Amino acid sequence: MKHDNDNARGLVILLCNLTNAMAEPWVEAGYDVLMVDPQHGMTHKDGRITRFAGTVLEAAPLLAHHIRHSNIVFVAGFPPCTDVAVSGARWWEDKRAKDPYFQAKAAIVAEQCRMTCLLSGAPGFFENPVSAFSRIFGPATHTFHPHDYTGYCASDNYVKRTCLWAFNDYRMPAPQRDQSLGKPDTRIWTAPPGPQRANIRSAFPRGFSVANFLANAPHLASTVLQDSKHAA
Repeated sequence: MKHDNDNARGLVILLCNLTNAMAEPWVEAGYDVLMVDPQHGMTHKDGRITRFAGTVLEAAPLLAHHIRHSNIVFVAGFPPCTDVAVSGARWWEDKRAKDPYFQAKAAIVAEQCRMTCLLSGAPGFFENPVSAFSRIFGPATHTFHPHDYTGYCASDNYVKRTCLWAFNDYRMPAPQRDQSLGKPDTRIWTAPPGPQRANIRSAFPRGFSVANFLANAPHLASTVLQDSKHAA
């Protein structure tokens, strides 16, 4: 396949993604990353990261270009959970009274993430907390808590059951806990009200991001395969 950047190992696509947590391990290893989210403010390039300021639908022409011409190695989507997370189920009836299709609209964004992953042919997933997506897309392929990966990031010692709907031979990383840490906290549920509360609650854990990279980066998989052949 043609590479947009011949010096890169490949392209990672992160949809509905604002923070750098998921991108950093890939960038540090020489991969390019395309992050799509309206909150980027303006579309710009930041080293190996391209930040597209828009929705997944608005990014569709760019995504189609990369699907045709780039070496996509991984795709992840983080569709908003505001209208589907079961933690907010007590407000669903009020929301449904105002807009009967509020959850269908949320599912459309998740479907855009799912289809981008499937069409790319690369391994990946879309993510949500425990949510109505289990009724819409079926049971999650994998679940984890951030504290499962504190061996990679001790500050992730908190509880938040996270669901992944995975595709294209995605490899779920094995837990790597730091056993020296105490009981995981509940910071997600006690986050104070404010304009950044949604972003704080939805920020993806760094520990899992590192573990995910180590399990799915193609150059590492090639190394493991070569090592196993030499061992044989």
